[in-house]
Amino acid sequence: MITSYDLIIIGGGPAGLSAAIYGGRAKLKTLVINKGTIGGLADTTREIVNYPGYIQVSGPDLMKDFKKHAEHFNVEFLKEEVISVDFSQEEKIIKTKKGKQLSAKAVILACGSEPRILNIPGEKTLRGSGVAYCATCDAEFFEGEDVVVVGSGDQAIEEGMYITKFARKVTVIVLHDEGILDCNKVSAERAFSNEKMNFIWNSTIEEVLGEENVQGVKIKNLKTGSSSELSCQGVFFFVGMIPSTHFLKESGLVMDKTGYIPVNEGMETNLEGIYAVGDNRVKYLRQVVSAAGDGATAAVAAERYIEEVNYCNANILQNDKKVLLLFFNAVVNESIEFCTLLERLISENGDEYKIFKVDMATKKNLAGKYEIEKVPAVVVLANGEEIKRLECSMDKEKLKSQLS
Repeated sequence: MITSYDLIIIGGGPAGLSAAIYGGRAKLKTLVINKGTIGGLADTTREIVNYPGYIQVSGPDLMKDFKKHAEHFNVEFLKEEVISVDFSQEEKIIKTKKGKQLSAKAVILACGSEPRILNIPGEKTLRGSGVAYCATCDAEFFEGEDVVVVGSGDQAIEEGMYITKFARKVTVIVLHDEGILDCNKVSAERAFSNEKMNFIWNSTIEEVLGEENVQGVKIKNLKTGSSSELSCQGVFFFVGMIPSTHFLKESGLVMDKTGYIPVNEGMETNLEGIYAVGDNRVKYLRQVVSAAGDGATAAVAAERYIEEVNYCNANILQNDKKVLLLFFNAVVNESIEFCTLLERLISENGDEYKIFKVDMATKKNLAGKYEIEKVPAVVVLANGEEIKRLECSMDKEKLKSQLS
């Protein structure tokens, strides 16, 4: 049994929740599917100080506000994992791990990203036994112990400083020369002044050591080539993120080589009715505020797309008469003049044709469906199928002959 919605959002982070707020407010029957905790990576962020209107707020508290706002507009939530999709038809089909089948007129992909795995010896086997990827989730388990942090970007340094609240010592393994970090200057200054933080420069980690639990790491100096071992009880990896888009590989969706989804300014993908927002799309800035903007944009675009689909199905494809789809530009005089001429001819021609005017500025999806690039343009339909296109001439007799 398939449950139908107007809009389904896959992912419940800042982007997905923002899209849900806009979808619900637009009176769309909206569902958010999220396999984990609502809020995504933002829910694991201890402190947010750059989201407008909140001088300081924890990630979980901010995400609770987002979810509450969406629920106010009757948005539904489903805790499930999506394992496959079918975007080939007008009704998009989504299947979950527990066997649910859902359909929607439009889908917003807000799947986010997940920590990059280095796949070095010991990393996978000791995950959860000293190997970790989230300081907010796991730092407290290393009270009074020695911890290694791998990475030097914003996430690595900020999470490393958080770990110092619990650990006895935090050692950061850095690829670069002494004093060079990839994080912002403020975080770098705070890290250098933190007495619990130490740095090993020009180095990388070769292996996580230990049988049942982490006992240390093997470190390689990139300049000398020499290796050494460092005793520790925990290793946190912060070496970048990868998009959580693996389940979309057979969907026909265009993605780059790393799995990020390119979109246009309306968050539209290469597939009609499919949008991508937040950390799983190609973008410059990955922050809560930019994710929220993505979600709002995609939901508005999806609303307009759904309106066009409903309009097309109700008025055009199911019409008993022959239909003239007249594509025009409301601000171009030549286009308006042709509209006037065609409408006059149709009124003189009895009730053989039904004319529908399509403003290119407001119904771009419909124009794209019929591959209209230049206006005025007229597509003739019978029983929902295209039978011909008119030559848009201002010659009344020539135009009349095409209609006969």
